[in-house]
This record gives sequence, structure tokens and C-alpha cells, in this order.
Amino acid sequence: MRIVEFFGLFGGLALFLHGMQMMSSGLEAAAGNRMKTILERLTANRFMGILLGALITTAVQSSSATTVMVVGFVNAGIMSLNQAVWVIMGANVGKTTTGLLIALDVGALAPIVAFIGVFMMVFLKKPNLQHIGQLLAGLAILFIGMDMMSAAMEPLREVPAFVNLMATLSNPILGILFGTVFTALIQSSAASVGILQTLAAAGVVEFAPSVYILFGQNIGTCITAVMASVGVSRDAKRATCVHILFNVIGTVIFTILVMVFPITSIIESLVPGPMAQIAVMHVLFNLATTILLIPFGNALARLASRILPDTAETERDSDRGMRLAYLTPVNAGGKDGGLGVSAIVVDQLRNELHRMLEMARQNVDTSFKAVLDKDVVPLERVDQREKYIDFLNKEISRYISHLIAIETNERGSKIVSCLFAISGNIERIGDHADNLAGYTKLLVQEDISFSQFAQEEVRRMRDISIRAVSALLSVEAGSQPWLDQVAQLEQTIDDMTAAFRRDQLVRMRNGTCSDEACILYSELLTDFERIGDHVLNIAQELTKAHTAL
Repeated sequence: MRIVEFFGLFGGLALFLHGMQMMSSGLEAAAGNRMKTILERLTANRFMGILLGALITTAVQSSSATTVMVVGFVNAGIMSLNQAVWVIMGANVGKTTTGLLIALDVGALAPIVAFIGVFMMVFLKKPNLQHIGQLLAGLAILFIGMDMMSAAMEPLREVPAFVNLMATLSNPILGILFGTVFTALIQSSAASVGILQTLAAAGVVEFAPSVYILFGQNIGTCITAVMASVGVSRDAKRATCVHILFNVIGTVIFTILVMVFPITSIIESLVPGPMAQIAVMHVLFNLATTILLIPFGNALARLASRILPDTAETERDSDRGMRLAYLTPVNAGGKDGGLGVSAIVVDQLRNELHRMLEMARQNVDTSFKAVLDKDVVPLERVDQREKYIDFLNKEISRYISHLIAIETNERGSKIVSCLFAISGNIERIGDHADNLAGYTKLLVQEDISFSQFAQEEVRRMRDISIRAVSALLSVEAGSQPWLDQVAQLEQTIDDMTAAFRRDQLVRMRNGTCSDEACILYSELLTDFERIGDHVLNIAQELTKAHTAL
């Protein structure tokens, strides 16, 4: 094999993989959030879950993207493990469409499809049309890469070492192992199946031994979900386990069937061409495995739970230290990252921010009570929660910064930016609550007391502050009537601040408060007003995010 042919092989592989990435990114950018919404709402029925998993995977040409999305849903508590089983089954069926598409051999149309796609990307102004153009351009690049790989690999038929290597893969175990490792390395079963089809078309590998490689490729595609399951909940890990179990069970069954029955011979006699034969076997493997395992879906979930049981140590670890409860790791720059990220991130971030906001609300409540009671005992809890709030803000900000760099959906970017601003404002509410805690310490240490009038005003501050922060946790958050309600609460806080400052001046003139008490009270009023400002900022960002959905 000449150096020029090596260049052609790797160049074709690069174009093939880039074409798949463009297709996935274009489709995700055009409809990723809508897909997420559909998947989230319609998975209660097993057959509907399978159908949706298949359709979405067909659309984005990536079972890994769908599975990562499902892992995120389970981790966020949006989807149960049993629901996840059906979507994962459907994703395995949907991933076969790439092989069928390649088997159609429409590469001759690739140049005109590329022209149409690039024209739409460059000259059309509507973002959705540009995304569709990206999808078409990606499809064309995929086929151009396939043609380059096929031409480059034809001489391999005359290379004894490579022929001998392919011959060894007729051993079922070696073939499955090779397919698993290769697919795990490139993290795409669609791509690895396409490469296998190209090898077969070039006459480098025969159909009969290729089926074992094909079975291994189905196992290898689980690697992306395994990576996405690092650091997530136990049930989310079990969803990944179900994905692995599905493909391993299918591989065992079909390996036995192929060795005992002339399945490959029947397919060869009925289907012309090695590329189409591999595509048909790929469909048969995943469709038959799905049909076979439908009655045992809940049993698969139970088996995954037995493989990954809850332990006392697990329970202790979840309660120990500071951690992100809902966010799942994101694989930056991955070809499957786009859909997986946009599909799960909004719900996960909302849950994490809701958790963070609840901590801030508790600190506001506890700190105001501590001021009124001159009690420093609860302040240790305030300090612990404040550190947790700072930790969450840091981790969420890091997560969002990473996410913004790979987010291709304009609406998704707007939503994520809103959530970024919300995290910062929650952290500032926590800071002002911490300031209130500091005033309590000074009241005790310096033996400072507020007048009865000032204490009554502090009680009113506490009540309206809790009302305002609690409003952010409402199920109606994001609607315009809700925003108007929060804005009114913030205006009430501003009016109260102005009125209380005037009352303070009167008390100062009358000599009914000490200098130290007046200084502390003035600073307390400032923090009170700032809490209202940040509450309104959060409400406005929530409404923007809601509108962008």
C-alpha cells in the first residue's frame, strides 16, 4: 500500500467523521430542544419510548447522543430507570439507519448535495435554514469520505499481512473484541459500521466474518454513555448499565445463532452487495434484540440495580461534603456532545439552581432571625450553607462556561446565559445573608441593641425578603404575571428601605438609638435593599429563559 493511499484512507476517514459531526450538529441546532421536550414528556408508554428513541437517534445519527441525554434525564430525576430502558432500546434500533443510508450508495449525488448545503449555510439568513444546510453539507462530506476510503482500501486486498489479519477476525471472539475496541476508540458505532461497510465493498473483508466485528461494534458504542455516567446518581449509572446489557445480550444470542444457523448465507442470497448485507444484519441484530427484550425491560432495570446496588457507603458518600447533585459531566468538543448537552442541561441546571436558591432562602431567614434574637448559635449553619452556595456557584459557572463554548443552538445559548446570570445573583443573595450574620456577631460582641421600633422594622424586612426569595421557587416562575408580582415585591422593598431610613433619621434626632446601632442598622438596610435587587434580576433572567424555550 503506497503512501498516497494511506493519505487517501486517513483523509477519507477524517471527512467521514467530520460529515457525521456536521449532520449531528446541524440537526441538533435546528431542533435539539424540541427533541428533548418530546422525549421528556412522551416516554411513559414503553412502545412510545422505543419509537421516540428510534426516531431521535435516526434524526441525529447517534445512539450515543440519545443515551447520554437519557443518562442526564435519569440523573436529574426527570425520567425513571424503567422509562430509560425503552428509550435506550429505541436508540439501538435508530442507530442502524446510517448503515442503511450508506448501503443506498448515493455517493454520486454528494457533490450536488454539498453545493446545496453550502449555499444554504452561506447565502440564507434564517438560522434554521442554515442549520439544515449544515446537515446536508455534512451528509455530502460523509459520502465523499466514504468514496475516498473505499478507493484507498482496495489495494489492501493484495497485502498478505492485512488479508491474514482479516482472516483471524473470522474467529467470533477476536472479531467481537476488535469491533468493540475499535468503536470504543472512535466513539461512534455509526462511523465504525460505515468503515466496516467500506472494507467489505473494497473486498478486504468478507460478509461472514464481518458480522462478528459488527456485533462487537454494538458493544463498543456504549463507551460514550459510560464516560457520561461518571459522577452521576446511582440510577443514572444503571441506565448506562442497561445500555451495555442490551448489546451484550444481543451479541451473545446472535453469535450463537450465526454459528448454529446459516443466517449469513440466507442474507447473502437475498441481499445484493456486501454493504447492504452488513446494513441488513445491523438492522436485524438491533431490531430482533429489541423485540426479544421488550417483555423483559423491567427485568433489565432490576438486573442493573442488582449489578449496581445501593450500599450504606453510597448513602454516606452522597451526604458527605459538597457536590453537584444534578449536573452530569460534559465531553467537550465531542461529536455527540451537542445534542446530549442541549437536551439535558436546562433541566439539570434548573434543579441545581433551585437547590442553591433554597440554601440562600434558608440563610436569609436564619440570619434575620439571628439579628432579632441576638443569637449566634445558628450562624454556624449559615456559614456552612454560604460555603456550599459559593461552591455551587463556582462549579455551575465552570460548567456553563464550558457549555457555552460548544453550544450550537442560539436559543440554547441564550437560556444558558440566563442561567449563568441567575447563579451569580443567587450567590450575591447568599453574601448579603452572610453580612446579616456578621451584624449578629457584632450585636453580641459589642452589646448593641436595636430599639423596639427598629426591631419591628427588621421583622417586616425579614417577612418581605422571605416572600420575595420564595417567589423565585414558584411553579409559575417565568410567566409575565409572575414577573410583575416579583417586581411589585422588589418595589415594596425599595419603598420600605426609603421609609425605614427616614424613621432612622428621626430616631437619631430624638437620641433613641446609639451611634453603633445606627451604623449597623444603616448597613442592614443596604443589604436588605440589595437582596430585593438580586431577586428582581433573577426573576427577569428566568423570564428571558422561559421565553426562549
